[in-house]
Amino acid sequence: MKNSESPYKLITVNNLYRFGEFVLNPGMRSLSRADSPVSVTSKAFDVLLFLAQNPNRLVTKQELLEAVWGDTFVEEGNLTQYISHLRKALGDNSEDAHLIVTIARKGYQFTADVTVTQAAATPNHAGVQAPSAEGSLAHTHAVRESSPNKAVPRPLKRWRYVAALAVFTVILAAVGYASRRHFPDTTPRKSQKIMLAVLPFENLTGDPNKEYLADGLTEETISQLARLDPEQLGVIARTSVMGYKHKDERLDQIARDLSVQYVLENSLRENGNQIRLTAQLIQVKDQTHLWAQDYDYPLKDVLDVEDEVANSVARQIQLHLTSQQQADLERPRPVNPDAFDAYLQGYYFYQRRTPKDVDMAAKYYERATQLDPSYALAWVGLSRAHYWQANAGVVPIGEGQRLAREAVERALVLNPNLAAAHAQMGRLQRQVDFDWIGANASVQRAIALEPGNSEYVKQAASSAAYLGRFDQALRLARRAVDLDPLDAGSWENLGEIEFFNGQPDEAAADCKKALEVNPDVLPGSFYLIQIYIMQGRPQDALPEIERVRPDDLRAGVYAIVYHALGRKKESDAALRELIAKYHASDAYQIAEVYGFRNQSDEAFEWLDRAYTQHDGGLIETKVDLLLKNLHNDPRFAAFLKKLNFPT
Repeated sequence: MKNSESPYKLITVNNLYRFGEFVLNPGMRSLSRADSPVSVTSKAFDVLLFLAQNPNRLVTKQELLEAVWGDTFVEEGNLTQYISHLRKALGDNSEDAHLIVTIARKGYQFTADVTVTQAAATPNHAGVQAPSAEGSLAHTHAVRESSPNKAVPRPLKRWRYVAALAVFTVILAAVGYASRRHFPDTTPRKSQKIMLAVLPFENLTGDPNKEYLADGLTEETISQLARLDPEQLGVIARTSVMGYKHKDERLDQIARDLSVQYVLENSLRENGNQIRLTAQLIQVKDQTHLWAQDYDYPLKDVLDVEDEVANSVARQIQLHLTSQQQADLERPRPVNPDAFDAYLQGYYFYQRRTPKDVDMAAKYYERATQLDPSYALAWVGLSRAHYWQANAGVVPIGEGQRLAREAVERALVLNPNLAAAHAQMGRLQRQVDFDWIGANASVQRAIALEPGNSEYVKQAASSAAYLGRFDQALRLARRAVDLDPLDAGSWENLGEIEFFNGQPDEAAADCKKALEVNPDVLPGSFYLIQIYIMQGRPQDALPEIERVRPDDLRAGVYAIVYHALGRKKESDAALRELIAKYHASDAYQIAEVYGFRNQSDEAFEWLDRAYTQHDGGLIETKVDLLLKNLHNDPRFAAFLKKLNFPT
């Protein structure tokens, strides 16, 4: 053991630390409750002492490790075991009154009111002292203090990122194994469904450029766990958990926000030529750490480990797997490590959804496909980037749609069972081909492959709504909210469907909820404004216009609101500006304005232009209330037929 020069040190002066019925005596290394001794191990005593000396503030895991263990290498999982040991010793098992509160991904907070008093002289033999040896804890609670050279050797060849991919598969297995130990091996009722949140991987590498790796592993872990057993295990979607990436939030508060019973914490570290992933599964009710493990891999390719990882997964949970699931786990998933790295970078930039970032994403996705032409998921990413650029007017619509189609078709040839590819094909079939039957089949296939993916459920909800199947649409939209409760887009989608279905009060509430969760959610207050107008409150709509996203949509909304207010000149001016700036990409929106202003001939002219442009907005034609003035015109029914809407 090395001597530590850590700034975090235990103060062992002759003080007593009193909290509630407990007295902590550093000099005697004893803990008592109402004058009765409480047995704790030596290291657990040191952990408690440091917490008592730093009450009612966040104490990071790093602080505790340095204060108690100094420079000695200790796995983070050891600390969680000592925390669990202390909670049991303190009787800290009340869901609402924890003395030691977990701060997600960061550390702990000792919530007791601590009083410090001077200790009286006491004979050395008085009380029950915490032992100096840790042998009993190591045996009783399976705590291991290991050094880097005790890591299990693995056959290695090349690089690090496939190592990370392999490791999260091990995490998947262990989580499945640990969670199943606590639940009956029967299909629970819906009300008994286990809900889990995978918190964002914490980037502890010291390199901010590794954020893309941490975010990519978060997404991969969520996707894999969501496929494990959707009937019994629900996994909160990415958007909701990413909101906690830079927050110091209490674990019990996160559980209330997301309605989960279990949380998986993860972190990523690099040390020389080693990469370390740490995972902890926590039961929120009593903040019990059910399972924790560190995984160390050299910064080389570990493709040779893939089969071993798959077999480990099968061994740990094979009693709960179907034969097909076990076969899928045992099937090798080779991937070029450089391509995997490029894919993760593409994913990172695509999530930002700005023209510059999506352009970067497209370049990384394209590089991934060049490095590994068989990488189906990278082809899907490339398709989505091209399609986004087409819809945003960054590239010509026809060109962007063509490139998007070519890429996703390539992905489906490479992997016919890739849910993301079916979902992307469904978008193109719906918004470019107006192939409603094909689009529905594609999105249903995606949901069948990944039932817990909120994005696909939300996509299916929208499609049902555009066809006027509102019962189905509302059911799916509420399911998407359950899967991703802090995703503003899910709340906005629900509000939009309620609006189309003639439920303005419910729609207004959910649109406001979306804006509360994220003021920048698309399309902002667009539907809230329509609700106000339909309710005869255009004056309330006017101040909401600046919250509409993006800019082209906002330009059209000015024309609509001014018309509703009877301000014709201002409405005309806003419409002229809309046409001048966005005629090549926003024909459908121009048609909406003319339709709302009851200018039928102009509206149908621009609807025909939108059809020629393959404008994605056309999918709303059947239910769009801004076009209500056109419904009795025979041309409207003919146009719906042209769009292949079922009669």
